Amino acid sequence: MRRFTGLIVIVVVVVMAAMWGGSAYNRFLAGDETVKAAWSEVLNQYQRRADLVPNLVQSVKGYATQEKDVLTQVTEARAKVGTMQVTPETLNDPAALQKFQAAQGELSSALSRLLVVTENYPQLKSDTLFRDLMTQLEGTENRITTARNRSIQAVQDYNVSVRRFPGNLVAGVLGFSAKPNFSVENEAAISTAPKVDFGNSPAPAPKP
Repeated sequence: MRRFTGLIVIVVVVVMAAMWGGSAYNRFLAGDETVKAAWSEVLNQYQRRADLVPNLVQSVKGYATQEKDVLTQVTEARAKVGTMQVTPETLNDPAALQKFQAAQGELSSALSRLLVVTENYPQLKSDTLFRDLMTQLEGTENRITTARNRSIQAVQDYNVSVRRFPGNLVAGVLGFSAKPNFSVENEAAISTAPKVDFGNSPAPAPKP
């Protein structure tokens, strides 16, 4: 009788452990998929910005061909971003994520320098195409910020779930581990959207 009771207890414990393990697996899986979805939206918005760059550069060239250095910097930064192979697995590679952030930061900085230059060309600022591109760029930068913040939160929530006790006891066994997130340093480098100002204040005279 005692042996039978003991067997029942063992069976109950095994069933409960299996149920808890299954629940933990589903929770980790859901968190992982949420992270991937948030990351995909970040990539989508960065791609949208990259697609705007060629038209923006051509628009500026029409009025500021002498600003070759700045235009080259933007073009090269955009090209560097385009050559990067970024997949959902990038979130599992801290070095790859840091490289991705650095490339996006370079493009943000180049765009900011380009917009500073355009302040010296009032005719360019009044061009309909240029104004439309600037509006699209500003909207894209806002979307990037939103998407990046959601990604950061998703990764944070996921990491807490796989590190917190008792989930951490089985997370590794089930194939789930913490993911790298946007770092503070790189986040600061790319979080500032290029300033788009269509104010009516007098603009400096065009460069000769």
